[in-house]
Amino acid sequence: MGEAERGEAAPRQPVTYFCANEHRSVVTFSIEAQVPDTWDCPKCGLPASLDSENPPPAPKIEPYKTHLAYVKERRSDKEAADILDEALALLRSRRKSGDIIF
Repeated sequence: MGEAERGEAAPRQPVTYFCANEHRSVVTFSIEAQVPDTWDCPKCGLPASLDSENPPPAPKIEPYKTHLAYVKERRSDKEAADILDEALALLRSRRKSGDIIF
């Protein structure tokens, strides 16, 4: 199906984006569309910008944190020891009184 059957295509503009890995990507937008300042590079996935001299830096990727790592950020070793002692005391008191713990 050619252009004659579908009608004329909307006027378009090519826009070139540049990433930190020196990839050059050309994306075509409608003349009427608002062109975004950044675009993900289709070759490497890094952010790309319109400025070839100053492409955006790669985003800082933080390593995966475990639940324990988040807890250690919020609690000092002293606080953790106090909480543990409190929980153990509660369990021991229940065991002595005959309460069943599930």
